Amino acid sequence: MSRLLRTGLNAGEAAPMAVVGGEGVYFHLADGRKLIDGSNTGGGLGHRHPAMVEAIRRAADTPVVNEGWTWVGREQAADDLMTTAFKGEEDWVGAVRFCISGSEANDMALSLCQALTQRSALATRERAYHGITGLSRSMTVQPQWHGGLAVHAGGSKLPAPMAPVRILPAPDGAIYGAPANNTPPSEYLADAPGLLSDTAATIIDYTQGGIYYDGAYQDEVARCARQAGSYWIADEVVTGAGRAGRWFVFQGAQSRPDIVTLGKSLGGGAAAVAAVVVSKDIVERLKGTSWQNYGTLRGHPISMAAVSAYLKVVSEDKILDHVQSLEKLFTRRLLAIAQKHPSVQRVAGQGLHWTVELHGPDWRAWHADTTEVPIASRVAERALEAGAVIGTSGEQTSLFLAPPLVISEWEANQLLDALDHGLEIADKEHG
Repeated sequence: MSRLLRTGLNAGEAAPMAVVGGEGVYFHLADGRKLIDGSNTGGGLGHRHPAMVEAIRRAADTPVVNEGWTWVGREQAADDLMTTAFKGEEDWVGAVRFCISGSEANDMALSLCQALTQRSALATRERAYHGITGLSRSMTVQPQWHGGLAVHAGGSKLPAPMAPVRILPAPDGAIYGAPANNTPPSEYLADAPGLLSDTAATIIDYTQGGIYYDGAYQDEVARCARQAGSYWIADEVVTGAGRAGRWFVFQGAQSRPDIVTLGKSLGGGAAAVAAVVVSKDIVERLKGTSWQNYGTLRGHPISMAAVSAYLKVVSEDKILDHVQSLEKLFTRRLLAIAQKHPSVQRVAGQGLHWTVELHGPDWRAWHADTTEVPIASRVAERALEAGAVIGTSGEQTSLFLAPPLVISEWEANQLLDALDHGLEIADKEHG
């Protein structure tokens, strides 16, 4: 019997597959199989990337310096982030504070906005996920991710919310299965000024629940937030640092956020690290204050070495160009796969993050409080037969593809072939 208290993304009680190693874009399993890692948003450069391994090896020979002490590597990582990823954004971007996880980054950003505005209410969009720690948990409005207990015999035991939450309509923007009429955001966000009127912050992300980037939507949300005196936070924990084929998704529109939160790929898969990047205006507002939010291991030397190494690899190896090229491949092939499989209801995505949603029950009714294996999980399980890991985010009918940014065209096609194979089981059930 394992002494580890397990958790997982899927319903039921089955133990996850046992990973014993990895190389490049592959997982190595205890049973000897090698599987393409097709759903790991935290491993932007895959497994054991030489530059990341060397950076961590060097950093392991440094002292443990907590967040309260100045550390030269932390200063360097901040400079590297600003001069590399935020190049061209110098007119508004102010400073960065490092932390450990995306959930923590969002919680820090949201609580800062509450302190600055002296308001409690917060806003997000429908089907959002922002984490399960502190205020980020309250802002996660996918019903199965509540930070409590999903009882397998039925029912859920939820912790109390930490703040009033306002929920904005979401854009669609699918490449397959989108609504016939593309209503402009100004119409379906007509009530946004009223919803945001008492909020401290409005946070939006660009992948969760299969809801992807929409520049016109971003600009309209930003306009309404500013009008309401609500800080706008761009949650780029998944999309930031290259997954969308540019450093940040928000750069595709005119508006610029007050705060950007980062995580996942920022450490190149070699270290747990996240960040809160604030505007110059917020830096000015913080003068004469002490931000009383502290973490002993935030900005750890190993994490900082990983950030600097990752930024260098992405820049020097032209990873963003590679992601943009593969986006075309994924668009073409996923459209063909959707047209082939009647079980597919919707396909949406960008860069190297894609969602395939199946026909089935409405996501609003899914709480993961059952031992029944959802159809998405069964598709993912069948895809393992074809040599690839495909994610589900714990949802009943949604699959997601998020391979390492260094995946080759041949490996990408193998991953998509595995999805094609897995969907056959969904087609049989769909009838």
